Amino acid sequence: MCHPLGPLLPLCVHGCGRGALDNEEEMEALVMNPEAQGAKASEMTPRYGTANSEVSDPGYGDAGYGTNQGASPSSSNPPCPEICTDQEVERMQRRLRFFFMNPIEKWHAKQRFPYKFLIQVIKIVLVTTQLCIFAHSRYKHVNYAWDNRVTFSHLFLRGWDTTREVNSYPPAVGPLALYVKEDFYHTLDYAVAGYRKLSDAIGPYSYDTDDNHIGSPLLSLYEYKEGVIYGFNESYQFNSEIDRHVINLTISSNASFSSKEYLISKNMVVNFSALVRASLEFSVKTVNFKAAGAITPPDCYRFDVKIDMDNGDQDGQMLLSLEAEPMRLVCQGDVEYITDNRLDYILGSILNCCVIIVCLLSLILCGRAIYRAQQLKNETIRFFKNVYGTVLSREGRLEFLNLWYLMIIANDILIIFGSAIKEQIDRKQLAGDQWNICSVFLGTGNLLVWFGVLRYLGFFKTYNVVILTLRNAAPKVARFSLCALLIYAGFTFCGWLVLGPYHIKFRSLASTSECLFALINGDDMFATFSIMPLKSPMLWWYCRFYLYSFISLYIYVVLSLFISIIMDAYETIKLYYKEGFPKSDVQAFMASCTDEASSGVFRSGSFSTSESVRSWFDKLFCRIPLRKPFSGTTGSRFM
Repeated sequence: MCHPLGPLLPLCVHGCGRGALDNEEEMEALVMNPEAQGAKASEMTPRYGTANSEVSDPGYGDAGYGTNQGASPSSSNPPCPEICTDQEVERMQRRLRFFFMNPIEKWHAKQRFPYKFLIQVIKIVLVTTQLCIFAHSRYKHVNYAWDNRVTFSHLFLRGWDTTREVNSYPPAVGPLALYVKEDFYHTLDYAVAGYRKLSDAIGPYSYDTDDNHIGSPLLSLYEYKEGVIYGFNESYQFNSEIDRHVINLTISSNASFSSKEYLISKNMVVNFSALVRASLEFSVKTVNFKAAGAITPPDCYRFDVKIDMDNGDQDGQMLLSLEAEPMRLVCQGDVEYITDNRLDYILGSILNCCVIIVCLLSLILCGRAIYRAQQLKNETIRFFKNVYGTVLSREGRLEFLNLWYLMIIANDILIIFGSAIKEQIDRKQLAGDQWNICSVFLGTGNLLVWFGVLRYLGFFKTYNVVILTLRNAAPKVARFSLCALLIYAGFTFCGWLVLGPYHIKFRSLASTSECLFALINGDDMFATFSIMPLKSPMLWWYCRFYLYSFISLYIYVVLSLFISIIMDAYETIKLYYKEGFPKSDVQAFMASCTDEASSGVFRSGSFSTSESVRSWFDKLFCRIPLRKPFSGTTGSRFM
């Protein structure tokens, strides 16, 4: 029970905060000795029941709650204040006790099925199933697009070989580039010839026209408005404004094609000293039979091929690259295929709709729980102020903010948006390729969903140690990481500036940071030392000093201190399990309520969150005495 003193409770409440019962020993003596109770009651009457007696009660004096103005001794102690206050205290203790129960305890307390917990379980199953299906489809899509890009590189890109198909570090070959003017025209001619002989390719490629007739590739030249260099006398004519010249290359399927002669016929002369970039663009259509199965039809694609020649650095090296952007199309029908089987699309659409509906329910329930928690917090603040004359502490207020619910709301929003984009991808209604955006939404949402499982593992002592350790160490780790980050930033900028021109791992600020982070974890140390060339002996020795200093500082000092902070938090949590956790004023207030969840008291009518008519009557007509200020310790008496 929340109040174990039973019949003495009204007497205790009336005297609380006024020195009537000063300690627990006197109170227990009164419980064991009925005659002493009568004597104590007689002693309290002249102290608080006379007409001239006054109580220091600044909070209620104006309303007549602190004095008995003109009252007779027989009517100076009405029984209503004690009963009203004790009922309110007991009711508030049980409300808070029920609020901080876990779903299983709430089930035992009120015999209500934990539907919010069930919805989270269903959401985990549905979201994970959706992610697995989408991950499989996305892998096939990205892999198919990459394989076609390699094919197009062989068909349209002059100088491409198989050694460039595998991304390796360090790169096995140098960049694919042009160095002679004639190579520029030969590259265009090679791409146009490959496009004209598209039917000779092994892949089932077609032109992006209605009748499969050869189209007109688009050549774009980006040049400075004026750029003439006279190197012999160190002079030039220059205008930094960039103009774009667009030429449609008309190609015949039979006659040969020369890009140089074609440009001359169009009165277009390429000024390589002013040329910034050139690109050749065309589109190719194809159908992927591999995606077809018992319940899935083939996929139709259009690849927007772009051959880019970058001369922006003006260093005599024009970098050559090819990109092929895939676009899924709506297939127009089947020639020799079984009737259009849309079972795969229907099942996928049903799954997407179920995920959206479950996430919406979870979002609404968690939002409602947060709203009700804030309502209870405000009511608790008023209760502490009116009954104990104290302000609820900051720690006590934060007890009502459930960060798990905020994380669930965040993953619900991400998954809803991701599912909507996935549905549009399945229906092929998007104008662009949104696979990557959808994967970010669904992947991040699923990550937070599985993080949320830790909330339910926290109900068990063994697993809760990890969560409590991370929560206890988080503030110290954040402060320590900030200091370590400042030192890390200094090393990053220094390495980028000094070693960047000579060391492949320090070419950019991002690659410098990635290299240093890899060194902290002991990755590729020897290669980082050995790659630095001996072109400048001073920088070679500086590189050694720089790397030795960084590795020694972060591996032997920073990481050791970081681990010690985590271990200190772990030892603190273990000590709390032995000697008890520190309690906020809200937790200490609830500590006196020892009712078990299965005791049945939480199913009683007096526990209802809605205020009864009698409670309103008590507030209007009963005098509620101000209690002893609440100290927030576990040893306080809530009487």
